[in-house]
Amino acid sequence: MNNEERTNNNRIKKVNKLLKQEISQLLLREIDFNDILVTVTSVETSPDLRQAKIKITVIPTEKGEQALTNIKREIFVIQQELNKKLSLRVVPKIRFEIDQTELKAQRIEEILEKIK
Repeated sequence: MNNEERTNNNRIKKVNKLLKQEISQLLLREIDFNDILVTVTSVETSPDLRQAKIKITVIPTEKGEQALTNIKREIFVIQQELNKKLSLRVVPKIRFEIDQTELKAQRIEEILEKIK
């Protein structure tokens, strides 16, 4: 990895961390989830910093689609607030999805239990 790639990789990591913090706070302030707990688990920003995929976990898991619907309803407000708060030349366009990692791990554990 050359210096330019390393610098770009560090920049993306910093942007991911910053977006994760800011979006977590915005979700708490801007969206009423009622009895749903929503947590930002990761942010994956594209190399050109124009797009960012925000992965969330939802508890209870069966309310995941409801949480995504609530977020999508307010996505414009969230994006505007990010544009105001972040001092970046280009603020990535954000999109949300449910983080399936935990569900996949749970499914694997269930399969392993059946094998025993």
